Amino acid sequence: MRILKSRGARMATAAVAATLVVTACGSDRDKGGDEGKGKDDTFVFAGAGDPASLDPALASDGETFRVTRQAFEALIEHEPGGSKMVGGLAEKWSSNPEGTVWTFNLRQGVKFHDGEAFNAAAVCANYDYWFNWKGTYQNSAVSYYWQTIMGGFAKNEDKETPKANYKSCTAKDENTAVIEVNEPSAQLPGGFSLQALAIHSPKSLKTFASQEATAKDDAITYPKYSQEAGALAGTGPYKYKSWNKGNKEVTLERFDDYWGEKAKVKNLVFRTIDTEEGRRDALRAGDIDGYDLVSPADVKTLEGEGFQVPTRDVFNLLYVGMSQGKNPALKKPEVRKAIAHALDRENLVKTQLPEGAKVATQFMPDTIAGHTDKVAKYEHSTEKAKSLLKDAGEENLKIEFCYPTEVTRPYMPNPQDLFELMKNDLEKAGIKVTPKPLKWNPDYTDATEAGACALHMLGWTGDFNDGFNFIGTWFAAKSKQWGFDDKKLFEAVNAGSKEGDPAARVAAYEAANVALMDYVPGVPISSSPPAIAFGKNVNPPKVSPLTQENFAEVSFK
Repeated sequence: MRILKSRGARMATAAVAATLVVTACGSDRDKGGDEGKGKDDTFVFAGAGDPASLDPALASDGETFRVTRQAFEALIEHEPGGSKMVGGLAEKWSSNPEGTVWTFNLRQGVKFHDGEAFNAAAVCANYDYWFNWKGTYQNSAVSYYWQTIMGGFAKNEDKETPKANYKSCTAKDENTAVIEVNEPSAQLPGGFSLQALAIHSPKSLKTFASQEATAKDDAITYPKYSQEAGALAGTGPYKYKSWNKGNKEVTLERFDDYWGEKAKVKNLVFRTIDTEEGRRDALRAGDIDGYDLVSPADVKTLEGEGFQVPTRDVFNLLYVGMSQGKNPALKKPEVRKAIAHALDRENLVKTQLPEGAKVATQFMPDTIAGHTDKVAKYEHSTEKAKSLLKDAGEENLKIEFCYPTEVTRPYMPNPQDLFELMKNDLEKAGIKVTPKPLKWNPDYTDATEAGACALHMLGWTGDFNDGFNFIGTWFAAKSKQWGFDDKKLFEAVNAGSKEGDPAARVAAYEAANVALMDYVPGVPISSSPPAIAFGKNVNPPKVSPLTQENFAEVSFK
């Protein structure tokens, strides 16, 4: 899942705010809250960052999707605790041999939170609504996933917007929707499982259409409906109740007309506590019932105290990105390779990442078909890095390195600590590093997306199990984040995306990985298994390698 997108120019808030929030909200919960919510009917989970939007179609980050996933459902879902695709709002799906016509046999008797009926017409209303987005909605920071899966729009307003692959959606009958695309794609059917393509009530869409996202310079203002509970209505086991931004809390309540198994706990609260220490202490104090992104150093300690700390399977990648548009020196391959040699990735994995983490040699984890041992390796060598910088005439290289604050990610447990170690590695090789800390959401995500950071740390947790979901995410086409235009490399990355034969597709991904690591657009650092913690009295949900936990499964012992 992408960690970018959401515009704005708000400055970082003080880290102590997280502690204040925990203290204030904890006392209310212990007393049953201001609406009589007792401990057994309210589950509080702490994330590391605020959601960007309550509308998943406008988002691309995990903190947002953690919340929206409880209220919205897509045509296809993933099995609990795994990456196998299973029926969602569509009980079954199929395609023609070319992979251009997708038929969905929909569930019957499904209702939206606002009482509207779910049917094929509702599916088509959503897809046609997204396809006809205009203005700021065509900004990749707003419509990243639509553009990734379906290309552009009915009328592209920017020459850099990809060509539309979406062709049409037809309600063949009440319970059969047919979606056609112009060309086969490795993004399908996986793309139909994304939260960004989850289905909204047709009544909601009418409200959405009357409101606009706006942009000024790099700042995007999201439409009002997406920033508060009210108009948004999905089909999920929970529905939105409120978003208290002052207390950094989103509250959902059980949807009693849900088509499937009802949520076991009535009220679900997502609270932002932006430090791992704050989340850990809140769990110990009983102020929350679970939290994500447990520090590797805390796993055994918490388990020893009786807390439950399951570890997800590896399905992510941490990397150092390079923006050639920001710093011209990065256009020189010797400089990019020097940076790769300078970074001591073994030390980063050993000292900063959880048990089971591995040094990454390419831009996908070794659990994905397409990973290959044939890529060029860049062993840690300060002397080799110095030599390459000398060859490039960049012995006095100065470079800005952005890193995020007030956040922890599944692939990046302690961003500042990771940054300090990498800064030290680079400076040993003679590279003068200028630190640039930025608040995660929206400042850091916006800056990296816009290519405003010469070096930056980012990562990715896969959306579905296909190699293109990793390498295609970054390198299928020119982007501001990376700032280079190499058609031959893009062709290598895209070669497997339209290949129908599974073996040929994997071979194409392997060749693409070789080409990418010869070019070195950035430095893959690691893949690691992130842990998630729950209270002693909690029956937790099945943990997902895709970080797609379903909190309707949660109950108290």
